Order: sequence, then structure tokens, then C-alpha cells
Amino acid sequence: MTPLTRREFVAKTALAAAATHLATTLRASEAPKPAPAAPLTPGIAPLRWLDSAAPSVQPGTTWGVPWPRGTQAAGTAFALKTAAGDAVPVQSWPLATWPDGSLKWTAHAIPAGAAVAEALQLAAGAPTAPGQALTVTESADAIEIDTGVIRARLARSGDVLIRSLTRDGREIARDGRLVCLREDRSDAGAIRTENFTGTIERVTVEQTGPVRAVVKFEGKHAGAGRAWLPFVVRLYFYAGGDAVRLMHTIVFDGDARKDFIRGLGVRFHVPLRGALHDRHVRFAGQDAGLFGEAVRTLTGLRRDPGAAARAAQYAGEATPAPATWGRGVADRLDYIPAFADWTLFQSNADGFVIHKRTRGDCTWLNAAQGQRAGGLGYVGTPEGGVAFGLRNFWQSHPAQLDIRGATGDAAEATVWMWAPGAAAMDLRPYHDGMGQDTYAKQYNGGLEITYEDYEPGFDSPEGVARTSELMLWAAAATPSRDRLAELAAVLRTPPVLMATPDYLHSCAVFGGMWSPVDRSTPARAGLEDKLAWFFDFYLGQQEQRRWYGYWNYGDVMHTYDADRHEWRYDVGGFAWDNSELSTDIWLWLYFLRTGRADVFRFAEAMTRHTGEVDVHHIGRFAPLGSRHNVLHWGCSAKQLRISTAVNRRYYYYLTGDERVGDLMREQLEAARALVRIPPGRKLFAAAERGDLAREAPKDPNLAGLGFGTDWGSIAGAWLTEWERTGDPRMRERLLNSMRSIAGQPRGFFSASAPMHLDTGKFDRITSDKVAISHLSAVFGLPEVCAELIQLLDVPEFKKAWLDYCELYSAPKEVQQQRLGAPLRGNNLRQGHSRLTAYAARQLGDRALAARAWVELQTPEWGPRPDKPAAKRLKGPVVLRPVDEAVHVSTNDTAQTGLAIMQCLALAGDALPE
Repeated sequence: MTPLTRREFVAKTALAAAATHLATTLRASEAPKPAPAAPLTPGIAPLRWLDSAAPSVQPGTTWGVPWPRGTQAAGTAFALKTAAGDAVPVQSWPLATWPDGSLKWTAHAIPAGAAVAEALQLAAGAPTAPGQALTVTESADAIEIDTGVIRARLARSGDVLIRSLTRDGREIARDGRLVCLREDRSDAGAIRTENFTGTIERVTVEQTGPVRAVVKFEGKHAGAGRAWLPFVVRLYFYAGGDAVRLMHTIVFDGDARKDFIRGLGVRFHVPLRGALHDRHVRFAGQDAGLFGEAVRTLTGLRRDPGAAARAAQYAGEATPAPATWGRGVADRLDYIPAFADWTLFQSNADGFVIHKRTRGDCTWLNAAQGQRAGGLGYVGTPEGGVAFGLRNFWQSHPAQLDIRGATGDAAEATVWMWAPGAAAMDLRPYHDGMGQDTYAKQYNGGLEITYEDYEPGFDSPEGVARTSELMLWAAAATPSRDRLAELAAVLRTPPVLMATPDYLHSCAVFGGMWSPVDRSTPARAGLEDKLAWFFDFYLGQQEQRRWYGYWNYGDVMHTYDADRHEWRYDVGGFAWDNSELSTDIWLWLYFLRTGRADVFRFAEAMTRHTGEVDVHHIGRFAPLGSRHNVLHWGCSAKQLRISTAVNRRYYYYLTGDERVGDLMREQLEAARALVRIPPGRKLFAAAERGDLAREAPKDPNLAGLGFGTDWGSIAGAWLTEWERTGDPRMRERLLNSMRSIAGQPRGFFSASAPMHLDTGKFDRITSDKVAISHLSAVFGLPEVCAELIQLLDVPEFKKAWLDYCELYSAPKEVQQQRLGAPLRGNNLRQGHSRLTAYAARQLGDRALAARAWVELQTPEWGPRPDKPAAKRLKGPVVLRPVDEAVHVSTNDTAQTGLAIMQCLALAGDALPE
């Protein structure tokens, strides 16, 4: 008898083992059932604060809410109330509509300090106006925003964005600008530092109140005879607020071998009124820790000014008149050193230092040290000052907070997103190509050994971006220590309002491909435990493996090296994940169903990262993304599947975030880039010629797109734009592409065809050969197809997609009968079990639903642990204690996690006990 291959053995034993496997492993968890959710009331969206308790400081909040199809007409006004029925001021605007024109998603904003109740309700009705309405006044050269507490004067041109911030008629800050330090290494052996300042090219007032105002600045950093490093900055203001939220984006357009960014920051001046001993400096440390000193101390002296003076200075209050102090102090103040300059420098995720000095030609003193700074600083007096900070401060190291000139009339404060105290930013390639000068060497050489898809010149950071979030608070007086600790907490974890999972699910958004947590049976509880373990393991790995840093925070690693007990951070295509196999979607669906705050913030950081750093926004490769690599932009596979808008939709609709909205709009014409950079160019060249020659495209409006990763990505962008704007061109492109895919000889099994980019219509290919890729449906295609079938009535497309879902993992004899031949290369069948479940739900086929569960419980490459588990490793085996799970990979985790969640949603009633 011929021995069975491993795959044949798995397939042969799967059905027989499935029942026993389910019965023994899924009953392992007997976690208590959660309390039943409160019943939903039609037309009312129940809201809660993400972190459960109402925030102690609420600087103004924006969030998104979905509505069931046909329930809220376009133009509907909304009212917000607490659970007790108290009205809360709210501003509302549409984010997306259903095909019938009714509202699908709306965004809402509440004033600063409002809605501190733990539970809120949103419904159609007349909104309550804020007690202090925000106003925006525009002139030819300036924009003035009055929140009722602070007044901001913004520029329309020049190199100053915020001309002034005033409160109670007093100027609190002025000359807010963007700064950049460039280290020039163009001359061998010589390093020069050049100063650049952000210069405004375009200003857009996006919202004008009455609750929320948004102003968008675009420009470049200018200096040293050039303008480079494009920026996008948005300023957010809320009625009744004393804060300004600043979203800062840079796009790298320099030469990675010559342009080294030494510092990247936001700078402003703070007028200082009063004596040096009444000037205060604060830095937030870890948790509630706070460093607080005066520019000139009155404590610890040989002569005592008195308890009242010492206590007032420590508290940040005005000290009593010097005449009331103890003898020998007031007349000797000039002999007490006054410290002009202060710095908090976070060099890595595990340590920061605070230094101070009296003047520029004197030495620095080491004032304090700690592990993870809170990212907040303050400089001011009892007559006013500014608290300023950077969110994800230590996670995005190296970061720095500077105060300069605190002994003068005005201090200069700088929030550094890239700290000048660190080595300059180095974006050069990590290797020289190692002789991979032909497609044949790249495809059959490097790709085969390190899984890296290298091509000379393609490992360029041109066009990659990074977005940072800052906060400024204009204080009427130096805040108390408790208040500053609260501001630091808000900076770290801004208050977020969110609809409940049950309500989100009831609106049938995101294609109905998920369901809330259900632990009602042992089998379901076992699967919920597995899902929780997946996320908790990655949350722990982020911390233990220190997946932090300015260009890295938000991403995870791709594959583990069990021999080194380390993720493969230095091995080609096995390093940073870059959204491979829908890691983003796995996290967002897990958040939707659980509502967990830690999941939201993990997914939020990933969305920020993968949408900015892993995508080329300008230049040769724009707007495509880069496949997984040691460097986020290092792979030569520039693809739609990474830049896809599908990964961004969740965060955008849940938060109304404008920057993410920009990123999705970038993708509308992304398929045109495939004319210049065909995804399969190496595959064909390696097989045929082995060189780098490539014919120029004959028709710039015609590109070859696969029906999986390519079309699914571009369709996601068109779908989102159609929902957001109602643009009929987007709808027409969707319909044309859906119908022409269905019109192919083998539907989705035809795999690819030339697309007319203006219309979205595919040419009909002549071959009826069956062709598939195991990657087609693992980058958001199932989610896009589910939404399109939900929204557009195209029966032939629905049939083509259901055929694909049903047959991909069908028994070989069924494939032979329906397709004329069994499929080859249909790997990742465990992840594709969700396609089987979708077909089962759409066709009402219980046998197909049962098959989905068998596929889910049959791992692709042999046995896996019944229950995932990690082993604790310590030195000298590893550098620091870590948890290791050698069977875990991010590909498997994302696809298995999605399969579990979607099988539960689509075929949960067929789950065997």
C-alpha cells in the first residue's frame, strides 16, 4: 500500500476525529456566563465610555454610531441624553448612507466637560445647544476660534500655524510652529545640522461648530534652500474646552542615504509673568508620577522662607509676598540658581531622564530618572501656562519634551516626536541586495531562502508617513498636581464613547460577518477562550518583545524562531507583519464583538501604523503598500492588499477620524499603480527571461487585476467612497466589476482579467481554465463581498461568490463534478472555513454549515494543541523573561481568529456539542 502523504492523512482522519475533537476540547472551558445585555429600544443607540467609568477629565469627544437600514432619513437631527434623561449638547454629521439614502453611520461630538454620566442614549431629536457655543471667524489672513474658554488665532500662510492662544484676555501661548532638524551627510565624513520650519501651503476649515471645529493645514518644511518633508496637521477645538488636539502627519520625501532627521517637533512660546520662584515646571512620569519644581527653588535652602512660601511653591501657587518670608532669604534671591532649560528624554521603552541647566554655556544636572514617562509637560505661573504632551510617548520613542528660556520673558516649549537627544533617524536599507540583480535571482534565490522579495530601489522609504497625536491645554494658572496627573491620564488614554456590541450588531454593519460574545454553551465558551487567548498573547508579546518605536509601534511580528526563542525580526519576509492575512480585520472584529478597551487601543495603534508607515503616499510606488519585511517599506512587492481601505473602515466609522478618511480616499485610483508595477512581474520574468526588462504598458487605462487581493482592495475603496459621498461613479464601477467577474468563464475561479480602470469593467477572458490563489480570500475579500451582496442586488455576482465559497474546500469529487477538475493549491482551508459558513448561511444549507466546523477544526499542516498555551522562558535561555508559544504565527492567528468569529456568526447553530 502506498503511504499517505501528510495532507492526505489529515484529510482522511479529519471527519472521523471531528466529533471527538469538538466534544473533548471545546467543553474544556466552563467560564461563567456574562450577565444578559439590556434589551435594545428601536431608534435609540445606547452608548458607554470605553473604559467603563466616566472620565474625570473630558476634553471633548467624537465618535461614530451606526443605524439599521431605513430607520434614519438623511438630514435627521440627533439628541443625546444621559440614562437619567438629562440633555447633553451634541453636534452631528453623516459618515455613510445605505443605498436607500437613509443614514448608515453618523458622527457626533460633545463639548468639553459634558456627558460625564456612565451611560448615554442617542436618538433622533432636536439637539441641545452647548452652554458656551464654539465660534469660528474667518478673515483673509487668519482664522479665529473661540471655545468660550480659550481663543485661538490661526494663520493662513507663513511658518506659524498658531499665532496665539489666549484665555481671559491673557496670552497663554504664541508662535506655534513645526520644526525639523536635518542631519546632512552628503559629504563624506562631514555632518551638518540644518533647521527647517513648517511652511503653510493650504488651509481648510473642515468644521465650524457649534460644538467642534477642525482646521487642516498642509505644507512642507522649509529651510537651507529647499522645501521638503510634507506635513498635514489638523487642529481640533471643542466648545467649553481649554484644550487643542493636534494631529501631526509627516510624509518622507527625502533621500534615505543623505537626509537624516535629527529632530521633529512642534514648538511654541509661553509668556511668563512673575518672579522666577513663581515659575513652575512639571513633567509626568509613570502612572500618576509627577516631577514638579520651580525655576528658582525656595526649598532646601540654608535660610528658610517659611512654611507658607515653601508649601505654595510646591503646590504651584503664588507665594506670599517676600516681605513675609523668613529673614535672610528675600534679599539673597539672586544667589539662588535659576534653571532656564529643562529636558525630559525618553530614549527607549524602558527609561527616561530629566535634565536641567541654568544657561546654555553651563552643564546639565541629572534631575530625575524613570522608566516610562507619561508624555506631559507644563511650564507656567499662577497667571497662566501651557500643559503640552505627546500621546504614546514612550511607545513611540525616541521622544523628548524641552523647555528653554524659562528665566526670560517667554519660555520656548517643544514636543519632539523624534528626539534630538537620540541618534538621527536612519531610513537606509538594511542590506545591499547581495547580488540579486535579476528577477530570477530575486524570485528563485532570496525569496526562497529568507522569504524576502527584494528588488533594487524598491526598499525606499519614499512616501511613507507617520501620524502623531498631541495635546495642548491653556491653563489659567498652574494646575494642581492631581489635575496634571489627570491630564496625563487623558493624554495616554483619551476618553472614547462607543455603542454597545449588541447595538452595533443589530445594525447589520460590516456585512453581518460577526456576532457578540456568546458563552452560552461549553463549546461556545471554549472558542471564546481561544479567541481571548490569541489576543492576550499578542498583547503580552508586544510588551515582552518591546514592539515599540516611532516607525514600529502598532505593528506585530510575522513568524517566530523557536531556536532563538525570538520572533524573526531580522529574516527577510518573516519580520514585521504589515497587515498580512488580515491582522487588522481580526483585531477589529474581535473588538466589535467584545467591546474591550485594550483591544480597541491595540487595533487603533495598528490602524495608525499600517495605514501610514506601511503605505507609500507619494512618489513612485504611491499609493500602494509594502509586503511584510524587516523594514516596513523594504519589500519590492508593492500591493493593494496592504494599502487597502478595507482595513481602515472600522476605525473610521467608529471614530469619524478625518486622517483615516484621507487615507481611504487615497486608494480610489490605486489600481492605476498596477500598470506601472504589475504584481506578477517577477513570476513571469523568472520563468521566461530572468532579467529586469519590462515592456511599457500599451494602455494606461487597462491593468491586470486579480479577483482576490487586487479587486477586493479596490472595491473596498469604491464601496467606502460611495457610502460616504453617494458618488454614482463609484457605484457604477462596483456594478461593472461585479457583473464582469460573474461573466467570466469560471467566475471567481478565473482568478484575474484586464480591468478598464475608468469604468471598473473587466474584459472577459477566453480561457475556461480553473485558476485560484490561496491568498485571494484572506485580505478582506470575504468582508467586501458580504457587504456588496448586502447592498447591491447583482444575482449573478452573488452566485459566483457563493460558488467560490462552497467549492474552495469542497471534497475533491464535488470539485471534479462542478468544476471539471479538483482544485490545486487551495491551502489555508482552516481559514477558508468561514467562506463555507457564509455559503451555508446564504443557501440555508445545514450540511454545509456542519462542514464549515469540520474544516475549522482541521488544522492545515497537522495537529495543533487542543488549547493554546505558552511557556515561560527565563535567563540564560533568553535576555528577559518572555512567554513562548512555538505553534503560534500571526498568519495562523489572524485567519483562525477570523474563522472562529465568522463561523460563530454565520453557522453558530450548527456548532456540535
